[in-house]
Amino acid sequence: MRQFLLFTVLILISTINIKAQNSEISGDAFAHTYSIVARDANTGEMAVAVQSHWFSVGPLVAWGKSGVGVVATQSFVNPAYGPEGLRLLDEGYTPEEAVETLVNNDEARDFRQLAILGKSGENAAYTGSKCVAEASHLNGDNFSVQANMMLNENVVPAMAKAFTENINLPLAERVVAVLKAAQDAGGDIRGKQSAALIVVGPEKVEEIWKDKKINLRVDDHENPVEELSRLLKTARAYEYMNRGDLAMEEGNVEKALKQYSTAESMFPNNLEMKFWKAVALVNSDRLEEAKLIFDRIFDEDKNWRTMLKRLPDAKLIEVTKDQLEMLTQ
Repeated sequence: MRQFLLFTVLILISTINIKAQNSEISGDAFAHTYSIVARDANTGEMAVAVQSHWFSVGPLVAWGKSGVGVVATQSFVNPAYGPEGLRLLDEGYTPEEAVETLVNNDEARDFRQLAILGKSGENAAYTGSKCVAEASHLNGDNFSVQANMMLNENVVPAMAKAFTENINLPLAERVVAVLKAAQDAGGDIRGKQSAALIVVGPEKVEEIWKDKKINLRVDDHENPVEELSRLLKTARAYEYMNRGDLAMEEGNVEKALKQYSTAESMFPNNLEMKFWKAVALVNSDRLEEAKLIFDRIFDEDKNWRTMLKRLPDAKLIEVTKDQLEMLTQ
């Protein structure tokens, strides 16, 4: 009996806490911002991208799950909208039903802004009547853009235009272009500070570490969207590096060399990309070409010479003792 009473009290306290979270407007969840939720009609990938004049906006605003959908929860943020929105989608709710369910159970709904997009591209959004002007949202084919506390009313239309006009870009680059368009149109009236980008796949995955295909954050920067764009380019280059590594594991040296070369072309001053390209050259019996690259690398950082000497024991490079000595001298 005592256990039952204790359980009842805990449930009551939990319910009171949830209502309190929904009814209070806390400075701890204060992320006035602009964002986009979107889907690539060709690949089925889904993305959410955001920028705000607030520290580390990503963990609060941007939510996504492969094979389910993406959510942007902003203005006076109710962080529960993120995981709860994804849960509702996963249970078969449409984005519109999910949005209605969340806001109808939130006493502070007038201060909220929310957008949800499902795996089919269907989407819905909500802008509370007390969101700080300029505040609005615009739904389109496979996307929704939303913003509050903007400098002017042109920001949201500019975002929608950028998404429709950049149809030939990969989804990640396309939504970053939307953030740039928002900034060019005036952006957040307070300025800029942080940004984030999440891309998830069209199918559910078993391994949680495979859920986010791209997961980038700029927590504090004077030009967060430009920094996000730079990080995305870096991520793309390292995708080629990863493919090169996989090719090396498979023993396909020529394929690895091609992947490493592509990565290096994107970041020609990156020593690690140069190094693994040279390793692939060695494994293609092109030692003289590799030697030239290694020499330039070692001139900049002698630690790479030590690194090269360790690779034979790890079976990552196939050389004789004399060849290794030639390469590292």
